[in-house]
Amino acid sequence: MVSVVVSLVLIFSTLIVFIYIVHWRIFEKAGRPGWEAIIPVYNTFIMMKIIGKPWWWILLLCIPFVNIIFAIIAVNMLSKSFGKDEGFTVGLLLLGIVFYPLLAFGDAKYIGPYGDPAAFAAAQQPDFDFDSPKQKHS
Repeated sequence: MVSVVVSLVLIFSTLIVFIYIVHWRIFEKAGRPGWEAIIPVYNTFIMMKIIGKPWWWILLLCIPFVNIIFAIIAVNMLSKSFGKDEGFTVGLLLLGIVFYPLLAFGDAKYIGPYGDPAAFAAAQQPDFDFDSPKQKHS
């Protein structure tokens, strides 16, 4: 019985280390320091930056059922940020143990949020100015 527990602990520990290595590499490809991938919660904040989403999306990931939708969108945005299509997103969602290492160690290059810097810039909300347009008050 003890050997089964030790084996399971060893397997899960190896899997966790592998996941951290993969995320470390994805962060480095996106131009971020790899160590940011190993800090819980902070790594999610940085991932939102990598995919071009605001920090408050982390709060949406804490709401039951809503988190599923936003997690799928976030994975799709991650895929697009590395120039991959929706088919790769499906792979990330269903076979993450295969597709995340492909993203991390394959030939994928980080091309920016949305996978298109121009589309990302167009999707950003412009600065809002309460004084513009100027209106004359009588």
